Amino acid sequence: MEFLIIFFLISLPIFILFIFPRQPSTHIGFKSYPIVGSIPGLVKNRHRFLDWTVETLSRCPTQTAVFRRPGKQQFVMTANPANVEFMLKTKFDSFPKGERFISLLEDFLGRGIFNSDGEMWWKQRKTASYEFSTRSLRDFVMTNVTVEINTRLVPVLAAAATSGESIDLQDILERFAFDNICKLAFNVDAACLGDDGADGVEFMRAFETAATIISKRFQSVVSYSWKIKKKLDIGSEKLLRESIVTVHKFADDIVRKRIDDQARSSNKNEDLLSRFINIEEMSSPELLRDIVISFILAGRDTTSSALSWFFWLLSNHPEVENKIRQELTSIRARTGKRFGEVYGFEDLKLMNYLHAAITESLRLYPPVPVDTMSCVEDNVLPDGTFVGKAWGISYNAYAMGRMESIWGKGCDRFDPERWIDETNGGFRGENPYKFPVFHAGPRMCLGKEMAYIQMKSIVAAVLDRFVFEVPGKKERPEILLSVTLRIKGGLFVRMHERT
Repeated sequence: MEFLIIFFLISLPIFILFIFPRQPSTHIGFKSYPIVGSIPGLVKNRHRFLDWTVETLSRCPTQTAVFRRPGKQQFVMTANPANVEFMLKTKFDSFPKGERFISLLEDFLGRGIFNSDGEMWWKQRKTASYEFSTRSLRDFVMTNVTVEINTRLVPVLAAAATSGESIDLQDILERFAFDNICKLAFNVDAACLGDDGADGVEFMRAFETAATIISKRFQSVVSYSWKIKKKLDIGSEKLLRESIVTVHKFADDIVRKRIDDQARSSNKNEDLLSRFINIEEMSSPELLRDIVISFILAGRDTTSSALSWFFWLLSNHPEVENKIRQELTSIRARTGKRFGEVYGFEDLKLMNYLHAAITESLRLYPPVPVDTMSCVEDNVLPDGTFVGKAWGISYNAYAMGRMESIWGKGCDRFDPERWIDETNGGFRGENPYKFPVFHAGPRMCLGKEMAYIQMKSIVAAVLDRFVFEVPGKKERPEILLSVTLRIKGGLFVRMHERT
């Protein structure tokens, strides 16, 4: 009986789509049909969801549209900077994550910092904010990135260059970022990029599977269909449950070991996990596990996603790669840095063009392409769009990077110069509500500086030592819309030692 109900609910939008005449292509916003609202369009475009939203929002006068759902609670999507600022800053308290959003991710992220509201979120934010503001953390980031690049990343790429075999650069970057965040946040060497990181590799695979499956809950045609599969323990929800068991075991082991270390030693540990353990109301093993998983998600998936798309873009723009290499050569000449030597923090600060190129890549391929919230009271956005109580609302960073109304003509073009100040050649930032890749307002990303340190260090080290080729580079890789924006099937490259 349950199968028949699910089949009927999934088939109904498709049936409606063919019964009612299609609206002309000049339709503004998400097309809506009787009974089923905008669901037929989602069914038809789910495989190209982000590009569909770009097309839809770009047709709207204020780059904002209402996605109609059966019932009274609708969903608003916007690519309007004024609306984004209203949501993330002006009326911050009116737009929390909300219980619906939290429940979708709770199996995976629990009540960690990226999946909580109110007092629970504030306490985690305050603790993490203190850690990320310390100079000792920045120095530790630089030291750890330098060691990881020299002892693991470069040898792996050099071995690939010697063998001539194609390698999945996205996978390597994810392993690197995973090792880095584990060392930084929990003082654990996962060795996922080395030969002795079997547990880390198993965790990563389970983590990717869980993230991909759980993200599909947001695109379910029938909002409660995943709950039925979960209750019956079938299909993707069964695989999700099995993957989460592996994820939780890895995180639980990290927490248990750190608690035992703290109990045996009088030495004060300064890593992020130790700070949370020392806060009484946040020291439960379950919450600490959620915190571990949340920071692994933030530290691994975002930077690896950003760099994967960056290297693909670079393969299509040799003129940008040449300018980056010229900048690196100039910095070596000014600082006396030897060829192949990893750059220090002060060197990274001089890399304005590389900073601009990475930022431009983030504009076009933001690691978190869509961020979703709920509305706790009736509101009217600055552009005049009504958002009702209990409605869902999201800002679409992927679409914002492709809006002519925001970036002008050529908004689809990869152009690092748009971030360079013409008067002094330095990097020129943008309003975070126009470029919300690192979020904005009270939830602004704490790890922004750390992310740039890691990304610039990696790119500089790779371009100093290697030439890389991406087969089929002209065609954009297929997007895998997981919790972050990944390249489906990976980014396979061939490495060559640079002479």
